[in-house]
Amino acid sequence: MTKIDALRRLLPCLSPTTATSKATATPIKKRLSTSLRNDVVDPLHPVLTNTNQDKDKDSQDSTTTTDLEPPVLAFSRPSRSMVIGTIFGQRKGHVWFCFQHHRLSTKPSLLLELSIPTHQLVQEMSSGTVRIALECDHSELSSCPLHSVPIWTMHCNGRKIGFATKRKATHHNRLMLKTMQSITVGAGMIPTGVGSSGSEEIMYMRANYEHVIGNSDYESFHLVNPDECAGQELSVYLMRSR
Repeated sequence: MTKIDALRRLLPCLSPTTATSKATATPIKKRLSTSLRNDVVDPLHPVLTNTNQDKDKDSQDSTTTTDLEPPVLAFSRPSRSMVIGTIFGQRKGHVWFCFQHHRLSTKPSLLLELSIPTHQLVQEMSSGTVRIALECDHSELSSCPLHSVPIWTMHCNGRKIGFATKRKATHHNRLMLKTMQSITVGAGMIPTGVGSSGSEEIMYMRANYEHVIGNSDYESFHLVNPDECAGQELSVYLMRSR
């Protein structure tokens, strides 16, 4: 079984697609990976809220009074939005992660080059669950937005395996994204010479992700599986340690 066959097998409900296909993906219902909890709260940013409580009516004068209770602490909920995420890389090269807010855009919102080889990530995905944690030091990059952090320490399924580096999209990256504009969900190969200056084909897996912003020191991306699929659990976390 080739690596691309293994990659396609991880998403059983996705039909194999090629980057040159012009067919627009049919909208599908979605559900979140079970690794994403709906009850996540941010303990670092409590907000003050005031609540009003009506007192019981006075039976003698039939008047009603309302007193303002002392402020109580409540937690703000994380911000959530949908993005398109693409994992790609040459067979003998390293893995790249790309996140876009708009499918037709050729300028990625975030582009990361990971030190993990493509074949190793395919092996990790065969287990059904992949959690990639990217961590940076708060003391050195406290004022830097997470999407602007230049380099990260990388862990995959609890093991430190190297680093991730923020990259600017090259001409080849933009050409690859333009080729995949008609693809929202799918896995396949990009022909040689498209999106790469090398002689190898590029393997890719493209899907919807939920982008969760917890606070200025924490963001995450969670793969959204199509309904009725056993599905692949894949999450990417950006964390600034204190």
